[in-house]
Amino acid sequence: QLQLVESGGGLVQPGGSLRLSCAASGRTLDLYAIGWFRQAPGKEREGVSCISSSGGSAIYADSVKGRFTISRDNAKNTVYLQMNSLKPEDTGIYYCAADYSSMRGLARYEYDYWGQGTQVTVSS
Repeated sequence: QLQLVESGGGLVQPGGSLRLSCAASGRTLDLYAIGWFRQAPGKEREGVSCISSSGGSAIYADSVKGRFTISRDNAKNTVYLQMNSLKPEDTGIYYCAADYSSMRGLARYEYDYWGQGTQVTVSS
């Protein structure tokens, strides 16, 4: 059974940066597409970015294009989300998710495995 654990969240000022990590155990990640999602208080969980199993393709939500970068190190069984130029509206719980496929999109239903999330707060 694949298990995912997110880390790297925290409190950061607007304009700052954070790097989130999604570490996998139980299975190797190289056959899984990975997505990052976030959920702000009182809002639906939304897709932020996703990456193919090989790392060769990525998709970004319009709201984070040019600011966030997704990457993966299959040798370390870990996927990253580098977040720069953070804004207060980026605040929320960030989740990583996996699906046994080469590529998926930004819809929640596309993913079968989920982590517990890590809190990101952007505030001065």
